[in-house]
This record gives sequence, C-alpha cells and structure tokens, in this order.
Amino acid sequence: MPTSRFMASSRGRLSWPGGAGPCALGRCGVIGPELKREGDGASPLGLWPMRQVLFRPDRLARPATRLSAFPLSPEAGWCDDPQSPAYNQAVVLPFPARHERLWRQDNLYDLILVLGFNDAPPVSGRGSAIFLHIARPDLSGTEGCIACAAPDLLSLLAAAGPGDHLEICL
Repeated sequence: MPTSRFMASSRGRLSWPGGAGPCALGRCGVIGPELKREGDGASPLGLWPMRQVLFRPDRLARPATRLSAFPLSPEAGWCDDPQSPAYNQAVVLPFPARHERLWRQDNLYDLILVLGFNDAPPVSGRGSAIFLHIARPDLSGTEGCIACAAPDLLSLLAAAGPGDHLEICL
C-alpha cells in the first residue's frame, strides 16, 4: 500500500513536503469511500492517486510539476451522470448527459489536480469529479472536492510526481 506525504485533514489542513496551509473539504464533511454517493457533498476518506493536472492556459502558465499536465479548453467537461457510460470521465462539450463545465467564469477550476477516486473503473453513482482545486476566498465547503489557495496548490504540485497520492484523513 502506498504511503502519502500529501494529506488533507478533515480539520481543514493540507500538508505536503515543504509546506502546509488551510483547505476546504466537502460542505457535508468527510465520509468513508464505501458510503460515498453522487451529490452527497462529502469528501471521500482515503488515499487517492494523483492522476493529472488540468489548467486554464489563458489564465496561467503550465504549473511546475512532474505530474502530467494538460491545458483546458472551453469545451472541457466532466461527466457526473451515473446513467452515462462516460460517468466520472473527462468529456468534450456539448455533451448530452449531465456534466460539470471545467472552463468556468470563476477561478476555482483554473488549476485542477484530478484524484483517482472511483475511476478504475468508475462505479455508477459512487461519486465523481473528486479534485483538488482552487478554493473560494472564504474557504467554504466544496461539493466533495478538496480546495486550497492557488499559491498553496502550486507549491503542492511542485512537490508532486508520478506515483504520489493525496490522503484525505480525519
């Protein structure tokens, strides 16, 4: 079992090699992964692989990281429809099933670290789009993601590399 040097505590603290800072978790707290359901507003406890980084190239340069990083486009989306065969996967918009738009007017998704929750393979209804992304200024709760200030996220990404995991813990 891999260990983690990257941790998000339910007490609202994110830590990584060389840094730490406040973070937001799900507006309904944290929950065991076996209980996680689509739309429950909870972040899943556990150790999740850092899959890839997505970023808005019109707002920031490719972040310094050893993880794979890809620019977003206005057509970028993520399927959150449990009835779709594309559930919990990146999709191109327009898309016929329910989805999240990744190219947003606010800055929350200017930088996204995709976490490997319910993706190998995705189980319908067990939760989708669990990301580490930029937080609102007041660090208010997320829909189930982890969120932190942009400088903290950039610092964490600079320390991250292939094979690293983020642990969501109590």
